[in-house]
Amino acid sequence: MKLLVITQTVDKKDSVLGFFHGWLLEFSKKFEKVSVICLYEGEHNLPENVFVYSLGKESSKSKLKYLTNFFYYIWKYRKDYDMVFVHMNQEYVLLGGLFWKILGKKIFFWRNHSYGNILTRLSVALSTKVFCTSASSFTAKFKKTVIMPAGIDTSLFHPVMDIVRVKHSICMVGRISPVKHIFEAILVVNYFVKNGEQFSLTVIGDVGQKIEDKKYMDMLMSYVSKNSLQSHIKFEKAVLHQDLPKIYSSYEICLNLTDSGSFDKTIIEAASVGTFPIVSNQSLSFLLPDGCVTERNLDSIVLAIRKISQPQNQLDLREKLTEFAKSQSLDALMEKLSVCLESI
Repeated sequence: MKLLVITQTVDKKDSVLGFFHGWLLEFSKKFEKVSVICLYEGEHNLPENVFVYSLGKESSKSKLKYLTNFFYYIWKYRKDYDMVFVHMNQEYVLLGGLFWKILGKKIFFWRNHSYGNILTRLSVALSTKVFCTSASSFTAKFKKTVIMPAGIDTSLFHPVMDIVRVKHSICMVGRISPVKHIFEAILVVNYFVKNGEQFSLTVIGDVGQKIEDKKYMDMLMSYVSKNSLQSHIKFEKAVLHQDLPKIYSSYEICLNLTDSGSFDKTIIEAASVGTFPIVSNQSLSFLLPDGCVTERNLDSIVLAIRKISQPQNQLDLREKLTEFAKSQSLDALMEKLSVCLESI
């Protein structure tokens, strides 16, 4: 069987989407040939049966060029694939869906956002199967949807033994944007400091591209400065995907305050490295051990951090998180995904 994969970025150094390089490596083991159409092509090291075709974002900002290249590739290489796997972007299903239907190509659509609209519904209608990782995803309600493991490479994400894990240290990993609710985390650290508890927070990620993201960053920096929190709260640039295990290994807690509905990979990455995740995503209550899910308010987050910081609570919790990480591993994903793709 031959597969066409459509994704945003093929770049193992990308701080957000670098994980997909590992997915392509696994696809190459399952399929005779893997053709990949991406918006942006960066550094990659893929087997000989994987062929990458870029829409051209690395050299041009012309959306017309992207569109022309997309239709050119799906037509020119139409005999090089039997099925299509679209990762995240419903636009590609909408653009190519009817063409693939006419050619008899099966369409598999991966989408994990909590928000959706009529275009999302149309994308689902065009798809043979839909995949997501969260029961709160917009696409989870459709009969053709299958809930999948998140696909974390546990061979990469494991504790780095020569790095010291700092007591009472908290990290947040991901782009800096209001949707990440970083300000609430800063309020928590400010509370601890004012009460003589020496917790620290490091936010690791770049500022988003939107104007409101940049204004949000300015507000965060201003608050830290006005409250003299510079020695307790630090901001660091995003790191390469392959370097994230070193980051997680140096922190005790990974805090994630995104809304319910999505399934942020940083949660599983942290757990796999031995860092305790504390999340406000209520849809993960049935997956994560007790103590890892909290309400997104000051009192609840403070209580959760205090409990998870106590050594007597950590041994049993760490064992449960290890099992949780295995259930969301790349191996678990590929095993389940292969069954779905091959059974249709």
